[in-house]
Amino acid sequence: MNQENTENIEKEIIENESTSEQTQENIEIPVVELTNEEKLQEDLAKEKDKFLRLFAEFENFKKRTAKERIDLFKTANQEVLVAMLPVMDDFDRAMVQISKTEDELLLKGVELIHEKLKSTLVSKGLEQVEISVGDVFNADFAEAITQIPAPSDDLKGKIVDVVEKGYKLGDKIIRFPKVVIGQ
Repeated sequence: MNQENTENIEKEIIENESTSEQTQENIEIPVVELTNEEKLQEDLAKEKDKFLRLFAEFENFKKRTAKERIDLFKTANQEVLVAMLPVMDDFDRAMVQISKTEDELLLKGVELIHEKLKSTLVSKGLEQVEISVGDVFNADFAEAITQIPAPSDDLKGKIVDVVEKGYKLGDKIIRFPKVVIGQ
């Protein structure tokens, strides 16, 4: 009986498979034909989408180029200002030495020239990076050239000396201040 049941079950499975294959072959998927008006509306929607994307891309391009242009104008004179920084440093050192002399006229004349140079550079957008002895060292705003043992405990990890001034043009630092850090 077991063998007969098994054979009957196998026959039923084979019959079911063959009828399901025939049914799948006989099923036709209806193809929806679009009318000319519907096709035109679909094409119009595609073209509108293309147009909107192209327009948005063009607007982004205009904004990006305008921003780049503004940035270029802000930093156009950067090379000249960077070239003038050593002259400014020399003037600062000269002012220290001339202030030690007793010649008041020489001191006054050099001070006037120094201030005129400074004000001209400031009018072109140059600013000095504000950093002083005792500030906490931040590598984003200063360059450490060396570390020395801190003269006191409160100067550990802080700036002990500013060797060279730093300058920025707008928001961009064009020369980092060089500092000595207490260890």
